[in-house]
Amino acid sequence: MSPSFTIGIGSDHAGFKYKEAIKTMLLGEGHTVRDFGTDSEQSCDYPDFIRPVAEAVARGECQRGIVLGGSGNGEAIVANRVKGVRCGICWSEQTTLWSRAHNDANCMSIGQRTISEEDALRFVKIWLATPFEGGRHVARIRKIDGV
Repeated sequence: MSPSFTIGIGSDHAGFKYKEAIKTMLLGEGHTVRDFGTDSEQSCDYPDFIRPVAEAVARGECQRGIVLGGSGNGEAIVANRVKGVRCGICWSEQTTLWSRAHNDANCMSIGQRTISEEDALRFVKIWLATPFEGGRHVARIRKIDGV
């Protein structure tokens, strides 16, 4: 089992169902969850909910962030616009592992229209349990972060 984290989570209408399922799972596993919305499947603009998640991660208020939408693409783009956030789109077990092990991703993006709910829940567990490998990846992370 992974360590306990404070996790920010946010979605638009197209990711709402998975957001709620992931939130329930995380709370059940003892994590602290800050839900930045949305609160329904009514059409809305994803930046309104994704940027606050990324900003909370960047400020250190949340150790990790999970953002969701239809594809996960726009959500990752918004999150990655926030300095200090490294958000990977996780659509397979391997991309999920690499986002943590190689990129030290502190935010993950999931597309509700691209994977099953079962896979989404499984990928979140994998992502939270996977440590950053360090080593040769440290220099690359510094370059990403402009350090």
